[in-house]
Amino acid sequence: MNSQTRVLVQGITGKEGSFHTSMMLKYGTKIVAGVTPGKGGTQVNGVPVYDTVKEAVKEHEIDASIIFVPARFASEAVYEAVDAGIKLVTVITEHIPVVDVAKFVRYARARGTRIIGPNCPGLIVPGESLLGILPAKYFRKGTVGIVSRSGTLTYEVSHLVGDLGQSTVIGIGGDPIIGTQLQEVVQEFDKDNNTEAIVIIGEIGGTMEERVAQLKKEGKIKKPIVGYIAGLTAPREKRMGHAGAVVYMGMGTFESKIEAFKKADIPVAKTPYEIRDILTKIVRK
Repeated sequence: MNSQTRVLVQGITGKEGSFHTSMMLKYGTKIVAGVTPGKGGTQVNGVPVYDTVKEAVKEHEIDASIIFVPARFASEAVYEAVDAGIKLVTVITEHIPVVDVAKFVRYARARGTRIIGPNCPGLIVPGESLLGILPAKYFRKGTVGIVSRSGTLTYEVSHLVGDLGQSTVIGIGGDPIIGTQLQEVVQEFDKDNNTEAIVIIGEIGGTMEERVAQLKKEGKIKKPIVGYIAGLTAPREKRMGHAGAVVYMGMGTFESKIEAFKKADIPVAKTPYEIRDILTKIVRK
């Protein structure tokens, strides 16, 4: 994603869609069209609105879509974007049934579309483009790539490492099934010429952090990584905040993730505040 990425907003006339469209436009995101069934022919913040994605792509070249559609209609919005050939779809909507997510993630992958989310804050390339609901004031252009399962910690950590700046920041979402995995983003950062170091903000539940550690241990990720895992005091079998932040049968524990990072020589910050100290030693040594 960069300043030339042409964006479609699905659900643009709703309260959230229209508000964040104005924020993204203010940041400089190139929003070329919006979609809301029944609202075709109108405009939101000067952006033309269409009834369907199919109609929008007939009139505009579109690289990415962002979805603010309510949960019961969100899956259909994803299918519509994928069928129109859009290659990056960010799903902000929360509370989409897990089975529905599994189906549209599989459908999108088979057709070469990358899904970010659902239930995520989106992504930002500081100074170029914002595709999401991230508060722009916490980000500045730099060389640290940040990938996070937590929206709030994404903002907080980005603010804390502000003087180092970020190449790209991606909130992948905290649901049990998501379109883009932690390890996929880390591998992309490893190939990115604008990224010097990588920050992982993980949490309990799932095994994505352990998979990143394994890739690092095998030498498949060359760039330095700094890790942080939320959930030190979380009780077992109790879901904490995110639907995916729960430990079942001893898998995906705080301890297992920390241990995996240590075995892969990935430094682990005990608090978000320590991330900056570790990064400074890596980036400015």
